[in-house]
Amino acid sequence: MTFQLHPRLQEDCILVGRFKLCHLLLMNDNHYPWFILVPEIPDIREIYQLNHTQQQQLMTESCYLAEQLADLYQADKMNIAAIGNMVPQLHIHHIVRYQSDAAWPAPVWGKFAAVAYTEEEIAEQLGILRGRLVLNGI
Repeated sequence: MTFQLHPRLQEDCILVGRFKLCHLLLMNDNHYPWFILVPEIPDIREIYQLNHTQQQQLMTESCYLAEQLADLYQADKMNIAAIGNMVPQLHIHHIVRYQSDAAWPAPVWGKFAAVAYTEEEIAEQLGILRGRLVLNGI
């Protein structure tokens, strides 16, 4: 069986790049710097379904991403979650939060309709991220 990104993630996100285990996606919603890690393992819904090595790699990539995003975007808080109620494929949200953001302190889900990035904003975000993150090497 081969890995395929869930259609909802394909529709809602922009591919930033790839780490050793995970695809890194940018949620196409400019309310928040919002990123998603998706392990490239077919038919996985939960972290415990990964083998031990994959679990450790996911943790390494998630912690690295969170630290880089917190520093880059000067986050007040990083929200990190693997919920999967709408998209069953294992994916880990990394959302940069600010005490001044519109949803604070509530969760971001369902608070506001997504506002897509413009092409210029996408290019800017991808440039910043690809310049900052060590993709493929983590």
